[in-house]
Amino acid sequence: MTVVAVLGAGAGGAAAAVDLTQRGHDVHLWHPRAERLEQFAGGVGHRGSLGDGVAQVALVADLASALDGADAAVACLPAVVRPRLVAALAGARAATPLILNPGGVGGALHVANALDTAPPLATLSTLTYVARLTEPGVVNITGVARRVHGAALPGGEVALELACALFPQVAPARDVLAADLANVNLVLHPPGAVLGAAWIEATGGDFRFYVEGMTPGVVRVLEALDAERLAVARGFGHELAPLADEMRAIGTAGAGDTGTAIQSGGANATIRAPDSLAHRYYREDVAYGLAPFCALAHAAGVEVPIAESLLRVGLALTADDDAVGAAELGIAGLDTAGVLSLVR
Repeated sequence: MTVVAVLGAGAGGAAAAVDLTQRGHDVHLWHPRAERLEQFAGGVGHRGSLGDGVAQVALVADLASALDGADAAVACLPAVVRPRLVAALAGARAATPLILNPGGVGGALHVANALDTAPPLATLSTLTYVARLTEPGVVNITGVARRVHGAALPGGEVALELACALFPQVAPARDVLAADLANVNLVLHPPGAVLGAAWIEATGGDFRFYVEGMTPGVVRVLEALDAERLAVARGFGHELAPLADEMRAIGTAGAGDTGTAIQSGGANATIRAPDSLAHRYYREDVAYGLAPFCALAHAAGVEVPIAESLLRVGLALTADDDAVGAAELGIAGLDTAGVLSLVR
């Protein structure tokens, strides 16, 4: 049995708490907002892929108490909450091995760069669950990933070992860049969100994002963005799978070409589009996804005009100036060799 501090009580954290509890681990649950945490004081209600019921976690507590005695900390928080997580970890002087589930693009570099002394740190390419909070204290889990990529920054090997033990679907990657650039949301969300902004604002997101939102034009832009992702990965020495193949490995896409594969994926089939431009598909996947991706592309010397265009338009749509770039990743002025020296 492992004692796991799950940091985040959103859909991902709630799903992780259910999964880890069901598999015999002691879970300590924490969230930056006390009112969200209080919803789970009587346990984590759940429906879907992990059954229907209530998972009784060992502890629902403040961060210091959640980390006390924990063998591992698993951060299941949106990237936009990362600055608050970093501040909380710094205040708690946390040394517990930390697993970012998911890490997004550049998440491990961002956290390590922001902390004076970072704990052993590992990152996962994609959240290990497809889940949504349907009502206070209840998470609907529509999918559990079959495979995700995991990697650690130098010195974080123990965190990666714990990640592989806690989440059997983790396949170790050579470095965090390989895991980061296998992040499907980087490609999957921005084209539909940015190009569908008028539709989203007019309807409040009253359509299925992964079905009706994947029009032929959106898919063409998505495929062009995916080609840029693969080119940047190649610039750092990695050959990664195209989006549809990666999603099939995770278990969120069906057969066929890119558009058909996304539209036929059962886990995402009923998920509605963003209800506003404040949704995480904008704030997270643009400012914390495309922005660090473009920074990595610049370091690798790879041109990414589609990503840069979506980034500019996405930031203009949301009037968002909170983006993670080269300075936040700690790679400003570095070339390919310099970035690789940080991650290997």
